[in-house]
Amino acid sequence: MARLSLQGIRKSFDKTEVLKGISLEVEDGEFMSLVGASGCGKSTLLRIIAGLESPDKGTVSIDGRPVDEANPKERNIAMVFQDYALYPHMTVAQNMAMPLIMGRLPMRARLPGMRLLIPGFTSVWRDIAGQVEAVARQLRIDHLLERRPAQLSGGQRQRVALGRALVRNPHLFLMDEPLSNLDAKLRVQVRKEIVELHHSTNLTFVYVTHDQIEAMTMSDRVALLQEGQLLQVGTPDDLYTDPDSLNVARFIGSPEVNILPAQAVQGGFNVGEQFIPFAHDLTPRSDLFLGVRPEDLMIGGSQALGAQQMITLPVTHKSQEDLGGEIILHTALKSLPDVDIRARLQKAAGGVDANIRNLRGEITLAFTASAIRLFDGAGQRIRTDEGAVATHPALKEIAQ
Repeated sequence: MARLSLQGIRKSFDKTEVLKGISLEVEDGEFMSLVGASGCGKSTLLRIIAGLESPDKGTVSIDGRPVDEANPKERNIAMVFQDYALYPHMTVAQNMAMPLIMGRLPMRARLPGMRLLIPGFTSVWRDIAGQVEAVARQLRIDHLLERRPAQLSGGQRQRVALGRALVRNPHLFLMDEPLSNLDAKLRVQVRKEIVELHHSTNLTFVYVTHDQIEAMTMSDRVALLQEGQLLQVGTPDDLYTDPDSLNVARFIGSPEVNILPAQAVQGGFNVGEQFIPFAHDLTPRSDLFLGVRPEDLMIGGSQALGAQQMITLPVTHKSQEDLGGEIILHTALKSLPDVDIRARLQKAAGGVDANIRNLRGEITLAFTASAIRLFDGAGQRIRTDEGAVATHPALKEIAQ
């Protein structure tokens, strides 16, 4: 295992700044995902960790030791690439053995005609073959060792790439979009296998993906990047339930979070002509955004849910998607027709009326006050705890 520390990492290509001062701590044995849209800098950051790129500024440390001057081999890092990078003319066993051959045998021992002339070659080769077979069994590809990459499925090639990295017994395991070439069903299967591999090896994993589902289902913690900046680091539940900004809230969750432009008034908020009751101490007339997840909405009126009174929104039906176990309802806010409101309704949970497929015109959506996340006009989160009261401009009346 290894502890990874990144401090103030900056990187530019020509005049384009790709990484803008990234600082991140990854603990021993942790599964950390770097997630973000294409071009956010996550793959560049991974290559800097591996030593394939050098940062313009900042420090990369492994177990407290700076490795900025160390070449990739000296870092004892294994990396799995998006395209697998398997040698097509070699068997699975030969592909998996290659890192060990390169590390343990001198150049002349790698030539077939010279091997028998090297003292101890047979013993070393036996050890290499044993390691390859052990890892192949762990990944359930031991029956494929004599095949070549062209004879393998996409999932099998992915396991071979994982095996070739794992056989080195690395301290740190880096993965760059390893599932992007697989179909949807196979991605789910290999995703599970990677998680099992992490649990069985206890290695430190840093995993790059643009797919929030991969990041949320596989990771101990997630680091969300946008345009070269680190927006938030936390557990998957932290990013989902407690986003630091509108950008985080919008990226995490599917369908995307509903954002309602609002203005603070006494006792609640005005959203267009709609008043939403909500206890707060915000400065009157503050421009805000209210975030409500589609899955927190239901069809209904002003009835109470447990101890909480429901907040209602009159909306107009636009369309819907029937996904089998749930329905995604697309509506427009009645008082602000340009504001789309999506509701994710679970059929089995009783959130979908039997006649919903026939609904048209005006509908009432309901949610509890606890489902609201507040953001200021710049998109930064407003938390109404003691720490936020003293620091956020929208709460300045309390602070005074």
